Amino acid sequence: MGGHDSGAQHHFTGIKKYFNSYTMVGRRNCVLATYASIAAIILFFKLKPKKQAAVADK
Repeated sequence: MGGHDSGAQHHFTGIKKYFNSYTMVGRRNCVLATYASIAAIILFFKLKPKKQAAVADK
């Protein structure tokens, strides 16, 4: 009577241990990984050097 998964224990191994949808820690890790990847993409495009036009010698 404890909850919908009161008797079942989830034993994950490998990457499933850290990124799963059954535990609050796993959900938090998925959210943090998503935020970090979005921030990395934004930083990549902001810090990427701009292409300069080729200057022809006269």
